[in-house]
Amino acid sequence: MRVADRAEIEFTYTSIDRIFRLSLGELADFSGAKYDGDFSLTLEQAQRRKHDYIAEQIGIGEGRRLLDLGCGWGGLLNYARERGSNGVGVALSQAQVASCRRHGLDVHLCDARTVTRERFGQFDALASLGAFEHFCSPKDYRAGRQEAVYRQFFANTASLLPVGGRFYLQTMVFGPKMIPIEEVSEHAPRDSDAFILFLLGCQFPASFLPFGREQVARCAEPHFRLIASSSGRLDYIETITQWSRRIGAPSLRKRLLKLSLLPLWLRSPTFRYGFTSGVSANKVCFERELLDHFRLVFERQPGDIDEAQARLESAG
Repeated sequence: MRVADRAEIEFTYTSIDRIFRLSLGELADFSGAKYDGDFSLTLEQAQRRKHDYIAEQIGIGEGRRLLDLGCGWGGLLNYARERGSNGVGVALSQAQVASCRRHGLDVHLCDARTVTRERFGQFDALASLGAFEHFCSPKDYRAGRQEAVYRQFFANTASLLPVGGRFYLQTMVFGPKMIPIEEVSEHAPRDSDAFILFLLGCQFPASFLPFGREQVARCAEPHFRLIASSSGRLDYIETITQWSRRIGAPSLRKRLLKLSLLPLWLRSPTFRYGFTSGVSANKVCFERELLDHFRLVFERQPGDIDEAQARLESAG
């Protein structure tokens, strides 16, 4: 199946690695924060609120083993370490992995969709913040494979948890005002929904979003039961506002880093559209409800995976 591979993840995340760390901090969380409507909170306070919520929902605490699928720069893993958990992360960006390891986090260069119990063992809890958005490609969608990609991911993920174990999944989805995919175009009027969505695709090449929370929950069955759900769309708008303010703050080092990206800007129209268009495409999409954003808590259900695992262990 054709999904966003390492090169495409590197394009999006490694390109901005040093600028991100200078702007937001070495262990910042690059996913939507949790303001719950209280926009007087600082970005750090809202991210801490989100981590507290995740810990409460899936059980992050002393001696617990946590896997972060697509861990970014290690924000949640660092939080889990502070609470005494044994955190393990996987990511496809070499820069993210290197950054996490510099700070003593147990992070591996590995595709979140291919993590196996044989390699990593079993975990008490799982989390994934923003990685699900990259699991299906436009090509998969056009070939009718989107749900197969998601179902395989959930089946594989379920094998890493005991029955009753919990999985926190945070992801963007297409929103209630999403336009037909066929209308998205580089040639559409510059302020149109069609062009803004084109820009979004340039930021995240080979990534395709699920159609709403319902599709995600449906594909998680029968391995997982959805037990909690909330929209973070408005919170994400504020998060992006804070990110933009900090990344845009004057800095000689950041200016030099941005200049170092000039060769990429010259040779890649996708990079020019995605990162230097002057438009925050994902923020505009959230404002127009072309996108939504959900915090989903799943609980592992008993099933065939347990029987297969028991047979393997018995044979061993």
